[in-house]
Amino acid sequence: MGIKKKLLPSYLFVLLCSLLHAQQFAFTKVTIDTNYSFRGLSVVDDSVAWVSGKGGIIGVTGNGGKVWKFLPVKGCEKMDFRTVYAFNAKEVVIANTASPALILRTNNSGVTWDTVYTNKDSLAFIDGVDFWNERNGIIYGDPVDGHIFIAKTEDGGRTWQELPKESRPLMNKGEASFAASGTGIRCYGKQKVIICTGGKMSRLLVTTDKGKNWKSNLTPIIQGEEGRGIFSVAINGDSNWVIVGGDYKQNALKERNAFYTTNAAKMWRNPVATTGGYRECVEFLTKKLVLTCGPGGMDISFDGGIAWNPVADQKGFHVLRKARRGSLVIAAGKGKISILSVEHQ
Repeated sequence: MGIKKKLLPSYLFVLLCSLLHAQQFAFTKVTIDTNYSFRGLSVVDDSVAWVSGKGGIIGVTGNGGKVWKFLPVKGCEKMDFRTVYAFNAKEVVIANTASPALILRTNNSGVTWDTVYTNKDSLAFIDGVDFWNERNGIIYGDPVDGHIFIAKTEDGGRTWQELPKESRPLMNKGEASFAASGTGIRCYGKQKVIICTGGKMSRLLVTTDKGKNWKSNLTPIIQGEEGRGIFSVAINGDSNWVIVGGDYKQNALKERNAFYTTNAAKMWRNPVATTGGYRECVEFLTKKLVLTCGPGGMDISFDGGIAWNPVADQKGFHVLRKARRGSLVIAAGKGKISILSVEHQ
């Protein structure tokens, strides 16, 4: 495409996307009245989205991200809600990092919350949640008793049941996961799940039967130290996956921080042009168009992760998500929210 390491000015970025992919892209920074750091993000459709983060704060929009309402979760002002899944404008599930690990649910747009799960183990630390449908979902976290923490729900998050220890993969010493963006877990198909791990070892844990059995996939991503590994995985169908990460202590490090596979991890490929450094989230917008972000910047791939191009002036984001039903894309970070609207021609 003739574009390698050069930063693309916003107007060229929009034009390039339009010409090459018959789509219109436009970044819009939203004015918000909070400086809290957001890492949890769930975009339901082209109208409704929720964010969550530090200070026990959650936020909701009902008009495609143009206006946000921020609410404190009462009694949880010191908690960090990095995990969120919204069903609609009223029903949402959130979970905090650290112990005690809590899962909360609201059915009235955050006016009140019910604590639907509590884990007081000192090692409890929830990293992410996803759902197959409106009722069946799965949540995961750092290892407890040597095994990764996993719980499931069959009633839309109203109740949760931990998987028995023997059904939860055994973790290696120094292996855990990252709650950087809540995208270290992806449900797909009717019963399939991918979970990322990182640290001393960084793998993908895959199940095809809702967690009864698991397969471990080794990855070439940078690992071997506490702050290294996979931070996010994006999937397009059963076989096309992209993983991103790096070392959160070295944002600019570009060594082995992004890979893609077209055969469900049987073989990993190194992109011909990699991301600009450590990245915390990656998301497919179309079958080929992929975005990734982190504190140091944002990158775009037009070919499913084969090559990445940096996007100018888009730093400080921890998470970005595309609407499950629609085309709205929202990115969030420390005191900032932006909208990336996508219109197909």
